[in-house]
Amino acid sequence: MPIETRIHGAGGTVSQTAVDLGAEVVAVPVRQGPVAEAGSGGGTHMAEVAASLPFTLEELLALHKAKGEPGEIVSAQVRVGDRVRELLLYGVGDAAPADLRKAGAALARRGKGRTALVAGVPAGDLAAFAEGALLASYEFKIGAPPAKKALGTLAVLTEAGPEADAPAIELGTARARATALARDLANTPAREKDPSWLAGQAGQVAGEAGLTVRVRGEKELVDEGFGGLVAVGAGSSRPPRLIELSYLPDGDPDRHVVLVGKGITFDSGGLSLKPNEGMKTMKTDMAGGAAVIAVMGALRGLGVRARVTGLVAAAENMPSGSSMRPGDVITHYGGKTSEVLNTDAEGRLVLADALAYADAALDPDVVVDVATLTGAAKVALGLRYGALFSSDDDLAAALTRAGTASGDPVWRLPLVDDYRSAIDSDVADINNIGRGGYGGGSITAALFLREFAGDRAWAHLDIAGPGRATAEDAEITRGATGFGTRLLLGWLAA
Repeated sequence: MPIETRIHGAGGTVSQTAVDLGAEVVAVPVRQGPVAEAGSGGGTHMAEVAASLPFTLEELLALHKAKGEPGEIVSAQVRVGDRVRELLLYGVGDAAPADLRKAGAALARRGKGRTALVAGVPAGDLAAFAEGALLASYEFKIGAPPAKKALGTLAVLTEAGPEADAPAIELGTARARATALARDLANTPAREKDPSWLAGQAGQVAGEAGLTVRVRGEKELVDEGFGGLVAVGAGSSRPPRLIELSYLPDGDPDRHVVLVGKGITFDSGGLSLKPNEGMKTMKTDMAGGAAVIAVMGALRGLGVRARVTGLVAAAENMPSGSSMRPGDVITHYGGKTSEVLNTDAEGRLVLADALAYADAALDPDVVVDVATLTGAAKVALGLRYGALFSSDDDLAAALTRAGTASGDPVWRLPLVDDYRSAIDSDVADINNIGRGGYGGGSITAALFLREFAGDRAWAHLDIAGPGRATAEDAEITRGATGFGTRLLLGWLAA
């Protein structure tokens, strides 16, 4: 669902802008320190907001023991123009990008139900501020609208002025809207969202973003040897798809990147059936594929110089008489075989086909896959960090930097070669779940995928933890988070 909040730069003073817009709320930044300082870094024009108060802003901060931490808000009432409005003193920390992202999110949440909010913003990464505000304004609701609508307009004032601010606001808006698209795709109920629906959504994105698209249906997947996709989708009445999106920049590309996303539109576990609690969030098991589609749609607008191909391996994993069974052997694209020991380890089976196809047919310089793959990654790193595995140190370092800068942080875990024997099989080339008491489920899953990635630079992002959220936190909203979208956009645009 589109983000309804709009952000634009403004000139003049906070007070005059509030009067012009009819804003109910004005906001002044507060930097972190032993004594929080209102308006610091936001320009001297901030002081005029407090002119009609019977006390200083510093006294108000002291009363509330405010520290200026990112996301902290102290509220008061102030007369601006001909009416009383709410005054927010909002913490910006050191005004680092992460601080401003959290500050923007806090203001947007506080502004719910309001028509307009005018905020002075300190020097720093205005794109991050805008991105945080927009993502915190994201809503996904089927049925009656929320009691409080998202903030209508956020007007920002900086020392640089609206013309200088426009590119940063545009950048933050583009990243936020891409992330919102990934959230929308993942939040859509699985009753509506089957592989064919997902392919249709990818086609719409392609049409709007100047991409080419090819969708392989069930017959093509069988004929071309995509055995993993066919096996995983065999238990569902709604057959699998392989979605291929292609982006070519204007001018000569500087490299060819393939992004591969897991697109399991619902994961029941198959015959290795999940318990009911384990299924409740499984409409978001295609969050990796959603991120890939969203990234592809934003590339042209961000002027990315690489040629990029996006592959989404889409299937519904359901139990039926035609489902794959434990003990089955699958022949993947390219001929490698895998023994199915657990039908709930299905994501790696569809990713294997896509990775093998990318390696054999697309000849990229680098391949990155993204998937809600293992509960083990969630146990290891919790809900805010994704797990990163890579065969290339430079690629791993670049993705880590991009994750830190974008707000999608990742932590590199090792590809432990001593664990490789865990995926040995008695009847096939490898098995799909790992055995032998090694533990490290996210590592053995990554080792499985490495078998299909070839010798080129490859990275795997396991986003099972941060791909979905149970509560709101800064720019994160409950449900699908769109994790990985901003990371990949930042990396590709760098």
